[in-house]
Amino acid sequence: MRLNKNQIEHLSFISVKNLLKDEKIIVDNKNKLVDDIINLITEEFQKEDKLDQEVREILGKHMEKIRNDNIEYQTMFRMIKTKLAKERNIVL
Repeated sequence: MRLNKNQIEHLSFISVKNLLKDEKIIVDNKNKLVDDIINLITEEFQKEDKLDQEVREILGKHMEKIRNDNIEYQTMFRMIKTKLAKERNIVL
């Protein structure tokens, strides 16, 4: 599931609000923390987007073999994506 910009902002705001309310964290600047979380989540989604593009490029180079061997594209996509994410420490 992909989150849009408003959902990311809302998730970040609510997370910080609840952590502060439950006294799980102490911060000097609540808004900066919310912005930092928004940026972190956005960066992680961008990493995943780049990874998806790389997997598509890899599979594109092997499309003939995939078709000839009757390999399911989505299955191969997930396998390659999972392997590359693990190698690069990208959280999916």
